[in-house]
Amino acid sequence: MPIRILSVDDNALLREAIAAVIENQPDMVLVAQASCSSDAIQKHRALQPDVTLMDLRLPDASGIDALIAIRAEFPDARVIVLTTFENEVESQRAMAAGARGYLLKTMPPNELMRAIRNACVQS
Repeated sequence: MPIRILSVDDNALLREAIAAVIENQPDMVLVAQASCSSDAIQKHRALQPDVTLMDLRLPDASGIDALIAIRAEFPDARVIVLTTFENEVESQRAMAAGARGYLLKTMPPNELMRAIRNACVQS
């Protein structure tokens, strides 16, 4: 079974770039995309993906708020925060809320793919 991924980002270009990278992975499939926190929560509830890639800054609420809401309903949800902000306070908040990773959007695609796979093997 491929790793099922939900991509959440308000930037359509970045969502499409992530989709293209995932599409080239034989062990992954993008099941949905969302551009805001409320849509992310709804799609996570409906699809229960294996991994959710969550932007930190979304138009209706923070990615951390969405992460907290998702994990309140699905305690085992695997969420990786993707952001342009290299901020230790935000990183600590995300990890305390249950994020499986806090990654910068400037990282190479192969590092993102490795983080997704690692999130699936973490207990």
